[in-house]
Amino acid sequence: MVKEPQPGRVKTRLGRDIGMTTAAWWFRHQTDSLLRRLRDPRWDLVLAVAPDAEGLRSRVWPSDLARIPQGRGTLGDRMARALALPGRGPVCVIGADIPGINRTRIARAFAELGRNEAVFGPAPDGGYWLIGLARRRPAPPALFHRVRWSTEHALADTLATLPGLRTAFVDSLADVDTAGDLRMTRRSARVT
Repeated sequence: MVKEPQPGRVKTRLGRDIGMTTAAWWFRHQTDSLLRRLRDPRWDLVLAVAPDAEGLRSRVWPSDLARIPQGRGTLGDRMARALALPGRGPVCVIGADIPGINRTRIARAFAELGRNEAVFGPAPDGGYWLIGLARRRPAPPALFHRVRWSTEHALADTLATLPGLRTAFVDSLADVDTAGDLRMTRRSARVT
């Protein structure tokens, strides 16, 4: 899921710390790097773009990647549409602001969907960077209902909308919302 990297439209909390233009620049380059890292013949990359019309015609993102509009509504509404992409087989939805995502972690999530019905990549703040569904049966009708987005309850609330589904978890990764998060990411990159 990506947003058009315009100052004041993306990473606004980060922008309050480092400036809106710098935050948009970071997001654009982080997303470019992520897309390069995730190209792999084992899966198809599809960009769920926002705003819809601007994202569909944008020249910011690689022209060879399929795009779908995120559409209106809550984050849950938009993720539910991405999870319901036409076709068969498992699907994972990720955000673009998580520097630690790589092919190995995505492959692990898809492997878990071979044994489970849902998979999550938890985040240290109580949210998650990845959700995947095996799609062997329709998604629960209450998926994402009453989820308290952008809180420490997002993962627990989402799990509550998946009663009875075998669920797995992969690595915990942090997104970048603040200058402190950005500093931590840079420190982690130097250590590994």
